[in-house]
Amino acid sequence: MTDSLIYMVAGLGNPGKEYSKTRHNMGFIVLEELARRYNLAFNKSRFDADIAKGSIEKKQTVLVKPQSYMNRSGFPIQQISSYFKIEHNNIIIVHDEIDLPFGRIMIVKDRGHGGHNGIRSIIDILGTKNFIRIRVGVGRPDKKNDGDKVVGHVLSSFTSDEQKEVDSLVKRAADASVLILSQDVQIAMNSFN
Repeated sequence: MTDSLIYMVAGLGNPGKEYSKTRHNMGFIVLEELARRYNLAFNKSRFDADIAKGSIEKKQTVLVKPQSYMNRSGFPIQQISSYFKIEHNNIIIVHDEIDLPFGRIMIVKDRGHGGHNGIRSIIDILGTKNFIRIRVGVGRPDKKNDGDKVVGHVLSSFTSDEQKEVDSLVKRAADASVLILSQDVQIAMNSFN
């Protein structure tokens, strides 16, 4: 990793106030924490995304919140990575993950979408899975894999018990992003997985 490279950290979510505090918007929530920490502002809208640019741990970084809805996240990610000439392996995607218990974080690279529509869109549009993902556990509604229950779960707000832990979870996911940028993905995996 050299300092002349540009990195992207993209958080997945859905635009609109009705989704702002839902599990599915965990990516947006983590990106807002990163922007706050490094005094970066989402003051540009381009390629159907809100963008903040600046330095995170001496790495030129573009923070991206796609505004295209989850299942079309790949289009803004591809356009922005092309515009800024960001290599695919320097893209970090932060997203909610129902296949992890609430509060767990797992960093992966070069993995399939696992049923996540935002990740599916990014893989389809980029034509590769060679990017880094920070999977932020939001848990499943129950043991049944009922599609309606899953959709209702990810689009719902956190329970009062979960709400007490959300800030800590968001901070840890932001820490994971910073560790990837400041050290490397393997060190971050060893620390968080």
